[in-house]
Amino acid sequence: MMDIGKKIRQLRLRLGLTQEELAARTELSKGFISQMERNLTSPSIATLMDILEALGTDVASFFAADGVNEKIVFTPGDMFENEDDELGIKICWLVPNAQKNELEPIMVTINAGGSTVPDDPHDGEEFGYVLAGNIILVIGSEKLKLKKGDSFCFKPNESHYIANPSKREAKLIWVATPPSF
Repeated sequence: MMDIGKKIRQLRLRLGLTQEELAARTELSKGFISQMERNLTSPSIATLMDILEALGTDVASFFAADGVNEKIVFTPGDMFENEDDELGIKICWLVPNAQKNELEPIMVTINAGGSTVPDDPHDGEEFGYVLAGNIILVIGSEKLKLKKGDSFCFKPNESHYIANPSKREAKLIWVATPPSF
């Protein structure tokens, strides 16, 4: 008999997610994730499907001995969104299992006057493409203005973030390698 809690925990850890991160992506509590991983509670089928999707797999792959059925195409229903009203941003994870990949694409919507949280320097590269509006990309003390249709690519050797100084919403695709969102 399969130890579902143990297998979910192993998959979560392999992806580098904390219980809190998995809980946020599945709209469950950290306590529920903890209890489930210790087999103190069992998820419903619908909840298990949500958890597996957030972990980048599906029921068939999870229960398959070799787990080779990796998901390739993602629809809006697969994507996870998180809004932060205080910062005035909404982040949509376009590939729910990107933590195990070499890159992590997100779509960021920034309200007028909003900004992302400054990210500390890290290895890898970052790429972005502005879908709508105007943004300012701040890298260290440098402030770069971008508008719809512009893109950026840089090595994140300094603290960096994106702000929307305009009176209109801005939207961009942002890709980090390795995954850091």
